[in-house]
Amino acid sequence: MQLNEIKDKHGARKARVRIGRGIGSGVGKTGGRGGKGQTARSGVAIGGFEGGQMPLHRRLPKRGFSKWRRKDYNEINVGTLQQAIDDKRLDGSKPVDAEALVAAGLLRRAKDGLRLLGGGEIKAKLSLTVDHASASAKAAVEKAGGSIKIIEKKVLPADEAKRKKSQAKKGSTTKKAAAAPDEE
Repeated sequence: MQLNEIKDKHGARKARVRIGRGIGSGVGKTGGRGGKGQTARSGVAIGGFEGGQMPLHRRLPKRGFSKWRRKDYNEINVGTLQQAIDDKRLDGSKPVDAEALVAAGLLRRAKDGLRLLGGGEIKAKLSLTVDHASASAKAAVEKAGGSIKIIEKKVLPADEAKRKKSQAKKGSTTKKAAAAPDEE
C-alpha cells in the first residue's frame, strides 16, 4: 500500500444535500420546508408553543424531585457473595469491602458506597465492611457467624452544630413542659 492508494471506506464521505436547486433535485422550490409561514423562516423557536393555549407541559402537575447530590451505591446480595466464594473468586478468610469485590470481579468499579442486601443464602463466615446493610442481610451474615462493620457517615461541623441546636431546642421545650406541673 502506498500513500497515494489510501482512501476512505466506501460511504465514509457523503456529499451534502444542496437544497433549493431546481425541481429535478427533489428538494427544490421550498427546500424541504413545506409552505409559507413561521416554520419556513430561519430562527424558529416554537418549542412547546400551542398557539396561545396553555402548553401540555404546563397543564400537567409537577411530581416528585431529583435529590441533589444523590449517592449512587453498589448493591450486592449475600447470595452473590456465597456464589463467589464457592467459585473461588473471593477469599472468605480476608476482610471483604468494595475494593475486594472489584478485584474479585463482582463489581465493575467502586461507586459512592456499598450496600449489602439479603437476597440468597450465605454459609461462609465473612468480615464485611459496607456503608449500609439491610436487616435481612445483617441477620444472614450474623447467623453464618460473620460480622458486618458499617462505615459511619462523615458529619460536617455545620451539620453537627445544627443538630446540637435542634436538640437543645427540643430539650428546652420538654424541660418547660416538665416544670409546669411542679409550679402548680
